[in-house]
Amino acid sequence: MNAASKAELLFERRGALALVTLNRPRTLNALTLSMFRGLAVQVAAWAADPEVAAVVITGAGERAFCAGGDVIEVYDSARGDRKLAAELFRVEYRLNRDLFRYPKPTIALIDGIVMGGGVGISLHGSHRVATERTLFAMPETAIGLFPDVGGSYFLPRLPGALGLYLGLTGARLQAADCLYAGIATHYVESARLPALVDALAAADWSGDARAVASDAIAAFASAPGDPPLAVQRAAIDRCFSKASVEAILAALEAEEGAWAESALAALRKCSPTSLKVTFRQLREGAGLDFEDAMIMEYRLSQACVAGHDFVEGIRAAVIDKDRAPRWCPASLDEVDEALVAAHFAPPEDGDLVFD
Repeated sequence: MNAASKAELLFERRGALALVTLNRPRTLNALTLSMFRGLAVQVAAWAADPEVAAVVITGAGERAFCAGGDVIEVYDSARGDRKLAAELFRVEYRLNRDLFRYPKPTIALIDGIVMGGGVGISLHGSHRVATERTLFAMPETAIGLFPDVGGSYFLPRLPGALGLYLGLTGARLQAADCLYAGIATHYVESARLPALVDALAAADWSGDARAVASDAIAAFASAPGDPPLAVQRAAIDRCFSKASVEAILAALEAEEGAWAESALAALRKCSPTSLKVTFRQLREGAGLDFEDAMIMEYRLSQACVAGHDFVEGIRAAVIDKDRAPRWCPASLDEVDEALVAAHFAPPEDGDLVFD
């Protein structure tokens, strides 16, 4: 067994199986720049190692797989020279691309909260295992950001209008809904995960590696129950297929039921700028390949970090915790198309470049 010298990341080899554990349970395994760098180097080494057949990614503790990137690190940079924030997004987005193109099975054991950056290191892999503790969300519009880490690519490719619904509202999904939406590929009870890892470590990887991983997981998988999204799906498609954010709000206001009221309440708390940027982002992302989607996201990230709402959103949610962000512009009516378009322009330091 080999462990990384840095305690934030633990690396292990068990035969042909490589394992990485995010090891910041007190911060819900939030990812720092140093962690993104360490992950990028290690997964690249495993990709090139013929002795490694598959990679398992997991999080320490019982609460979270990974609650996202370390937003305080980005917040501090956004209030300063912004260089660290630019570097963090570059490293993170390149890692997302590397995992999307990974030549070997990656098996994310999503046993707890998975949001933001945690989605970026799990959802693009071949196998995403949910448990009874899984809680998925992309809540970025509530902090003046946008659903990144490949959200431009994967959200528009979810069934119907689910992607816009999840990306705009930040709605939280549990395991059954994650399987229904295609966010997870399997459901395994949390107590069975150690035995699953043992089975993966003992597997014969001489055949097709993805099939080997699928067969091993299937032996431990079960059904998580009925997905609530299936009941709401018609209303989601009806409301979130509209041609603008304003039209979505109008459709929700005309819709009856607690679900529509909840969605409306969520949208009204979000940054108006983020809502309009996200709407355009996901519409455009439907027609982009993964690398072009990440180039677009880097542009958006730099515009958000340089703007008002991201710093204000983090202040309200994480720093002062008053939950009362003062968005600027304060309403959808005040967000003009020029402001939205400016988010999609190349940043001063240039576009994201892939190796």
